[in-house]
Amino acid sequence: MTTGLCYQSATELVRLIRGKEVSAVDVLESHLQQIEAINPSVNAIVTLAADHGRRLAKEVDTKLCHGEDPGLLAGLPIAHKDLVDTKNIRTTYGSRIFANHIPDQNSPIVDTLIGAGAVTIGKTNTPEFGAGSQTFNEVFGATLNPYDLAKTCGGSSGGAAVALATRMLPIADGSDLGGSLRNPANFCNVVGFRTSAGRVPDTWNSLRILGPLARTVSDCALLLNVMAKPNPAIALSSSLDHIDFTKNLERDFRGTRIALSSDFGGQLPVDRAVQKVVSDSAVTFRNLGCEAENICPDLSEADDIFKTLRAWIFANDHGEIITRHPDLVKETIIWNTEQGKSLTGEDIYLAENARAELFKRVQGFMQEFEFLVLPVSQVPPFDVEQEYISEIDGVEMETYIDWMKSCYLVSATGLPAISVPAGFTPSGLPVGIQIVGRHYQEHAVLQLAKAFEQETKFNKRLPDQLEHTV
Repeated sequence: MTTGLCYQSATELVRLIRGKEVSAVDVLESHLQQIEAINPSVNAIVTLAADHGRRLAKEVDTKLCHGEDPGLLAGLPIAHKDLVDTKNIRTTYGSRIFANHIPDQNSPIVDTLIGAGAVTIGKTNTPEFGAGSQTFNEVFGATLNPYDLAKTCGGSSGGAAVALATRMLPIADGSDLGGSLRNPANFCNVVGFRTSAGRVPDTWNSLRILGPLARTVSDCALLLNVMAKPNPAIALSSSLDHIDFTKNLERDFRGTRIALSSDFGGQLPVDRAVQKVVSDSAVTFRNLGCEAENICPDLSEADDIFKTLRAWIFANDHGEIITRHPDLVKETIIWNTEQGKSLTGEDIYLAENARAELFKRVQGFMQEFEFLVLPVSQVPPFDVEQEYISEIDGVEMETYIDWMKSCYLVSATGLPAISVPAGFTPSGLPVGIQIVGRHYQEHAVLQLAKAFEQETKFNKRLPDQLEHTV
């Protein structure tokens, strides 16, 4: 049974480990075998710490033998995004400057996951400093889309999404500023969830969100249960009562109003293959009993809001590094950082005020519609040799991030949004839909995403290169 364990869901693996039907060590070894077989062709896990993982897996098995609770993630292998620090495990941030960096402590999210029984086995690839929705860097190279090795997997949590799609991991962590959880999940036929700010405790930045990636919505809910545990020691941590996101995921959606738009109400250019998948999803929602209407809120200010605040973040995060190592940072990061340095206090003030007004207006819209369904990305997976998309349907993109407006406009609203598998292009490339919910209504978003997943079963379609089936 060990060989096939990596094809089981995370939820099922926890059940098997807790029931002592398999050991955490068995589960780990199954995933390590999969990594050995698959990772050389996709380059998703860039640092492997197998012995570290074996030690943690044995600790889980020992706790179970002694009748102790190993945690909600009992024995699940995980590799952390290479932007978060891992004690004694190489952490490069995708940068040549930190190519040999080994932290002496974990990021809080890593301690949280390990404390819940997760078994750390390494790091997943990310673009340099997580900038751009295309996973490549000069330390490890590019991560390839398992559905077509000539295409990008998206980013910036690209290594995580590919590791999930190829069954090298059952769960993965990631982060999302302008789409870095949702875009790679969309490109790799898995689930990525950007929550409301503070739902997953993090630092002061309410625009950059830590969150879960998984193979199924139920597995995503399981991981969110752990990641969303309130932490008073962290600046941005919700004071809302912690709920069990895995409970009551089945729901009757008859009469639920949904706003659905395949092109953001004409506000964005969207590839026709993507538009078709989103439009076709309306049939599924109606089959679930929802009332789906073709409408989208006005998000016109969101572009300037996001770009201003992103540039400000870049100036704070990378300004000093670029000053010291201008020749070791890619041009797009330098450009974005310079944009941030040119901002004034008034620019930031106006952007934050506009963001508050945007939130208020979209919140009003969401009182009429419980959910908003949109494209995740404006294009399907593209050539991995292409750094970013510069034109969509005849419309030129102004910057290297404009092709991701479909994600970052939603980021600016502050609302929770999940990417769930929704179909494929005629050439077999995955396309997801983005389900946006009301503020702090993550559980409702998971409910609708699961209903859609169960109705369509698109997540069951594995990359051709995998020899096994679910």
